[in-house]
Amino acid sequence: MSRGDGVIVALIDSGVDASHPDLSGQVLEGYDPSGTGLNTHPTDPHGTKMAGLIAAHGHGNGDGAVGLAPGVKILPIYKTTAGDTDAIPEDIKWAVDHQAKVINISLGNPIFKNPKMADAVAYAAKNDVLIVVAAGNEGNSSVSFPANEPGVLAVGAVDKNNNIWSRSNHGPEVMLTAPGVDIVGTGACDGGQYCIGPGTSDSTAYVSAAAALVRAKFPKLTAGQVANRLVKSALVPPSLSGAKLPDEHYGYGIIRPYEALTQDIPAGSAQGPLAKPAGAGDTGSGSQTPGATSPGGTTAGTAGPGSIGQPPVIKSSNAKSSTVLFAAALGVVFLAAVIAVIVVVSRRRKSGQSQPGQAPYGAQPYGAPQQYGTPPAWPQQAQPPYPNQPQPPYGNQVPPPGYPPQQPYQDNPYGQGGNQQH
Repeated sequence: MSRGDGVIVALIDSGVDASHPDLSGQVLEGYDPSGTGLNTHPTDPHGTKMAGLIAAHGHGNGDGAVGLAPGVKILPIYKTTAGDTDAIPEDIKWAVDHQAKVINISLGNPIFKNPKMADAVAYAAKNDVLIVVAAGNEGNSSVSFPANEPGVLAVGAVDKNNNIWSRSNHGPEVMLTAPGVDIVGTGACDGGQYCIGPGTSDSTAYVSAAAALVRAKFPKLTAGQVANRLVKSALVPPSLSGAKLPDEHYGYGIIRPYEALTQDIPAGSAQGPLAKPAGAGDTGSGSQTPGATSPGGTTAGTAGPGSIGQPPVIKSSNAKSSTVLFAAALGVVFLAAVIAVIVVVSRRRKSGQSQPGQAPYGAQPYGAPQQYGTPPAWPQQAQPPYPNQPQPPYGNQVPPPGYPPQQPYQDNPYGQGGNQQH
C-alpha cells in the first residue's frame, strides 16, 4: 500500500551509521552542529537503531532488518547540548527548513522543559511537519519533555501482548502506543550489527514510520490529518471498551499501519487531534517550506496521490555557519559599542568633562580584546558503559551548576540487560 517513498523523516538523535548494510542509500547527510560528522558516523548506536526501525531495507536474500517504511529517507541530526541551551528547538527548525515531513524525537527529560520549544513546535506546525516524541521510560505518571509540549504526538510503548510496558510514562498527552519491548534493530551493540532492547524510543520510531507511510499515500493531508488517520485506525484494547479516550496509558490505542492506509477515514480538520502549539502566536519568520500543505489541504508541487517528488539533495551544515552567525553578532555588538563611545565623547567634549591628568575619552582604545571562546566542556560523570559498547557522547554528562541534568535516550533499558547482540 505504501513504502514511504518520497518522504523525509528527520531523526534528532545520536546520529545514524550510514554505512550499515541495511541502511545503504537511505541516509541523507544531515546535520551535526559541532562539525565533527557524528550525524553519519556516530559513536552511540541508538540513532542507528531508530533509523533501522523506520527505513531499513535488509541486505540480501532474507538477511538483515527491514523497517516499517523502507522507502523513507532519513535525515540524521546529531543532538548536542552546548552551554545552557538545549539544542532540540533549533534542531527542529533545521529539520523543517530542510524539507522533513516527519520529525522523530526518541529522547526526553522528565524534569526539564525548554521554553524555546513552543516556538519550534509552532514553526513545524506552520510548515506542516509532524513531530513524534517518546513519552519516556521512567514509569512516571507524567510524560517527559518534549513529549509534554502542546502540538507534538506523544507515544507510549506496549509489549507483544498489547499490554503497556511497565516503564512507559503515561499522562493525558499520550496519543498513541506502539511496540516497544524486546525490539530488534540496526546498530552496533556488543560487537554485532544489531541491538535488542525495550523503550518508548522504539515505539516512537514505529509511529514516525507509520506517519511516513500515510504521508506518502495521502500527500494532501496535513500533519494533523495524518495524526487523525493514525488515531482513528488504532486498535483499542478490550480493557478500554466503553472507556473515554484518550487513555492516559494507551492514548487512542495501538497503531495499525495497514488499517491507517486502507480504512475509509474522513480527513477531518487541519489540526486533527493535535493540540494547538503554545507558541502558535509567534511562529518565527521562516517561510513555508516547499511542498508544505496549505490550510485547504492541497499540497504544492505534488504529482498526485502517492507521489510527492524525490527528496532533495541535502548538504550537511557544519560549524562554519555557526561561526559566521557568531561573527555577525559580534559585529553588531562592536558597532553598538562604537556608537555609544562616540555619543559619550561628543557629550563630554561639549561639557568639558575630561578627567585631569587623563587623555580624553576619544583618545583611549576601546579596551582589551574580549575573549569569546566556547564554554568549558561539562565534566564527565563516571558511569561504566554497557559491555563492549562505546561511551555515549551525551546523556551521561553532568551539567554546570544551575542547570538540570540531561536525560539519557529513551530506550535506556534501566538495568534490564542492556542492548544485547542478536
